[in-house]
Amino acid sequence: MKARFKKYTLNFKQASGTSRGVYTKREVWFLFLTDGVNTGIGECAPLPDLSVEKPEKMSAKLQQICDNIYYFSKFQEELQNWPSIRFGLETAILDLQNLGEQILFPSAFTRGEQGIPINGLIWMGTPEFMKQQIRTKLDAGFRCIKMKIGAIDFETEFDLLKDIRNEFSAEKITLRVDANGAYSYRTALENLKRLSDLQIHSIEQPIKAGRWDEMAALCEQSPVPIGLDEELIGVYDPSKMQKLVETIRPAYLILKPSLHGGLTGCENWIELANQQGTGWWITSALESNIGLNAIAQWTFQQNIKSEQGLGTGQLFTNNFESPLQIKGDQLWYEPAREWQLKPPANEN
Repeated sequence: MKARFKKYTLNFKQASGTSRGVYTKREVWFLFLTDGVNTGIGECAPLPDLSVEKPEKMSAKLQQICDNIYYFSKFQEELQNWPSIRFGLETAILDLQNLGEQILFPSAFTRGEQGIPINGLIWMGTPEFMKQQIRTKLDAGFRCIKMKIGAIDFETEFDLLKDIRNEFSAEKITLRVDANGAYSYRTALENLKRLSDLQIHSIEQPIKAGRWDEMAALCEQSPVPIGLDEELIGVYDPSKMQKLVETIRPAYLILKPSLHGGLTGCENWIELANQQGTGWWITSALESNIGLNAIAQWTFQQNIKSEQGLGTGQLFTNNFESPLQIKGDQLWYEPAREWQLKPPANEN
């Protein structure tokens, strides 16, 4: 088996805002494994200022892996501090084992027989831009809306959510919000009490990660169920994982393979969550369709029970054409649609 990698820049169709800043482009690395006949592709996509990986160190690490691919393919646990690379290696191996056709987990999903329910993601921006996104998602048939909050003033965000709730009951539309750690402890509790009036399903990461005692107190007092996302980054030791969940006692874990230890790391979190009676769902982390495809196929295998966060494939101008299609509020794999793996993904 031989390995190589290629860096690629994804361009957003329009600036996409979170409380951490605005994205206009996205750098990813593709890992190629070949056995001389077939080529498997995996995507390594760290998020700047969020992942434990530093983008400026990715190429050197990937070169080390390519130079020692047999070793790293056998000892993937040594990449636990490189979660997006571990995800890329895991999925490239699976793709190669399945003849390099981007079918990593054959299932009713890859046969086009079943879809995956997903939430409609609303990015931060001006109130008018956010209203436009909300209307587009509702008109498309989404029954679960996830809105990123924390970048503009709370009253404006509250009014946007209130408008949805005035039009649709909680039985008709599920509302999730994601604060990306934007609030202080005191502000978070006040805001959560207000949000509970709108029957919000859950809030992701209301305060910054690493403040376990404050987050535990919020989870105990909050009238809105709290999910952890950034809190899980860099936590790979099983005993620390268990301590985190037992200490904070969140309602949900929001799992991203590129951030939370690859597929293996996320499977460990799922096992722990199930043991603790904690809910969870899976979200992509702004990968191209290559990474999103791998996450979606794996997600379908996980006995999912709610809407997943897998609707980010339409964000980029230069994504790869794929069988992935959003129809209504579900992500589908249409086998009749062929992959268009333009460079760098189809180079030999």
